[in-house]
Amino acid sequence: MAELLTSPLHDRHVALGAKFAEFGGWSMPLQYSSIVAEHKAVRDGVGLFDVSHLGKAQVTGPGAKDFVNRCFTNDLAKIGPGQAQYTMCCNEAGGVVDDLIQYLRSDDDVFLIPNAANNTEVVALLTAAAPDRITVTNQHGDHAVLAVQGPKSDEVLAKLGAEADFDYMQFREGSVDGRALTVCRTGYTGERGYELVCRVEDAPAVWDAVMSAGEEYGIMACGLGARDTLRTEMGYALHGHELSLDITPVMALAAWAVGWDKDEFWGADALRAQRAEGPARRIRGIRSTGRAIPRPGMDCVDGEGSVVGTVTSGTFSPTLGIGIGLALLDDEYKPGTEVGVVVRKSTETFDVVKPPFVETQVRES
Repeated sequence: MAELLTSPLHDRHVALGAKFAEFGGWSMPLQYSSIVAEHKAVRDGVGLFDVSHLGKAQVTGPGAKDFVNRCFTNDLAKIGPGQAQYTMCCNEAGGVVDDLIQYLRSDDDVFLIPNAANNTEVVALLTAAAPDRITVTNQHGDHAVLAVQGPKSDEVLAKLGAEADFDYMQFREGSVDGRALTVCRTGYTGERGYELVCRVEDAPAVWDAVMSAGEEYGIMACGLGARDTLRTEMGYALHGHELSLDITPVMALAAWAVGWDKDEFWGADALRAQRAEGPARRIRGIRSTGRAIPRPGMDCVDGEGSVVGTVTSGTFSPTLGIGIGLALLDDEYKPGTEVGVVVRKSTETFDVVKPPFVETQVRES
């Protein structure tokens, strides 16, 4: 088994007493204090995540924007330089190789942040498809990514002297303590927040600066455990759970991230056919009517006990105080219906709902 990679901030995490877990081939902090405390810090104040395990790649050359647009699902023609966009890399069958954020620097420069485990494959697919004038560069080890998330994130960035007064899914070039970085108004928590992309060698200094600036606002270092409960409350998909080679954007209720009017993108024919026909199963939200907590892989059943789906993500919601999850269910299970989930050999009742489970604040001005 290959040795796990570590973040350039690994020593900081050890010093803070982090518990570690494997994420996409990386050893990353799962939690520092408790997942619930870190979750609530982000909902109520501000938290700092190290997400340096995320992939990074750059596509440059004349027509880089148009090339990427012919590959991924979303339509880059809808945004301009300084804006970011959620998109997916699909195979010809419509399965999702990865979901990622694309940052449009210019018509000739697109920066990508794929998932950690899929970065190499996304780069390989782009490289194989790229014409001679286009260069695809794997920058996975070149950058660190820190996520400042929560309603007090603006105050923290202001104290750092970094620009924060811009719209959701936009980015700006800036600096912290003289260290250049890109400030992206993006995140995975449902709260107003920012992701700071900096050089690996600058990551420790940037981390220390953010923690110092956030001290008066009660900033907490947060692990990927809280990141998962936060994103589940929002109904955000996680690759390998709600999106996969077997779960398409149409099935995952992510058709909004497909540029249906584009001439081409990978998997276009298969996805258009599935959209027209309608999938047999779709991702839905599920909310416990009692005390049960769903977990990935649990069977979803009808009143007779027949399997009608599976839980893809499930957790205890610190905000709501109940069990919530996402599940791939037979299409007949629409919001407003109920479904059973087999929890420890007992069938528990869950309401089928439309996410998010809590109100989103990402677009708050």
